[in-house]
Amino acid sequence: MVGMVPPDSTATLGEAAATAKKIDGIGKKIDYLNLPCPVPYEELHREALMSLKPELFEGMRFDFTKGLNQKFSLSHSVFMGPTEIPSQSSEAIKIPTAHYEFGANFIDPKLMLFGRVLTDGRLNARVKCDLTDDLTLKANAQLTSEPHMSHAMFNFDYKGNDYRTQLQLGNGALFGASYIQSVTPQLSLGGEVFWAGQHRKSGIGYAARYETDKMVATGQAASTGMVALSYVQKVSEKVSLATDLMYNYMSRDVTASVGYDYILRQARLRGKIDSTGCASAFLEERLSMGLMFILSAELDHRKKDYKFGFGLTVG
Repeated sequence: MVGMVPPDSTATLGEAAATAKKIDGIGKKIDYLNLPCPVPYEELHREALMSLKPELFEGMRFDFTKGLNQKFSLSHSVFMGPTEIPSQSSEAIKIPTAHYEFGANFIDPKLMLFGRVLTDGRLNARVKCDLTDDLTLKANAQLTSEPHMSHAMFNFDYKGNDYRTQLQLGNGALFGASYIQSVTPQLSLGGEVFWAGQHRKSGIGYAARYETDKMVATGQAASTGMVALSYVQKVSEKVSLATDLMYNYMSRDVTASVGYDYILRQARLRGKIDSTGCASAFLEERLSMGLMFILSAELDHRKKDYKFGFGLTVG
C-alpha cells in the first residue's frame, strides 16, 4: 500500500496551494467600475478636525435635552463665561457674559429640523431633507437684529456610485460647486469653484485624499493662497494620532499642530499643541446613562490667555 502513494504527492499539493494563492491574488484585482463612494468634499479633513479641533469653551455650560416622542425633542442650554473683545494689545480683554438657548429638534429618517433661539435675539435654523435616495438638501440660516449679519445657505448634495457633487447657493450672491471622484479604492481626487458676487471674488481649489484602514492623508489647495495638509494615524481601535499644516503662500503665514484622540470605555480625551505654543485638551466622560461631564482647557502662554471650562450634558 505504501508503494501505491505517488512519490511527488507533497509537491503536487504544494503546487495546488500556490496555484490557489495566485487565483486569489487575481480575484483581488481592482474593479474600476465598482469603486467606493468618497466622503463629501466639505468633510475631507473630518478625522483630523475631530481630533485636533474639539468644541473648546471657557466658563460653565449646561445642556439638557428631553425627548417628547421618538421624533421630537426639546433642548435647553445655559452658558456663563467671558467673551473676548477686539484689542490692540497682545493680551486678551474679556467681559463676563451669560445667555440661554432654547431649541427644538425633529428627526426623521428623511427629514431633520433643528431650531435654536438665544436670549440675545439670534435665531438659528438647520434643515436636512432627502429629496431622493441620492439627492439631499441641506440649509442653514441665522437671523439677527444686527444689520447685514443675517445669512442663509442652501446645499444640494448628489451621491453617485463612486463620486459626490455639491451645489451651494447663499445670500450675497454666493455660488459654489464641488466634485470628488474615487480613482482607486483608497485614493479620491476632487475640485471646487466659488463666486462671491458681493465682494467680487472668485476661486478654484483642488483636493486629494488617501485612506486605508490605518491612516488617512489629505491635501487641499486653493487659488486664494491657502494650502491645508492633514494626516491621521490609527494606532489602535482606541488611539489615533493626528497632525495638520495650514499655509498661506500669499501672506506667508504657516501653522502646524499635532494631537491625539484617546477613546476609553466611558470617556474620550483629545488634546493638541500647535506651532504657536498653544496647548489644549478636551475631556468627555459618561458618568451614567444620559449624563456626561465635560472639561475643556486651552493655554496660550505667548498671549497670556488661559481658558478653562466645565459642563454637564443631560439627555
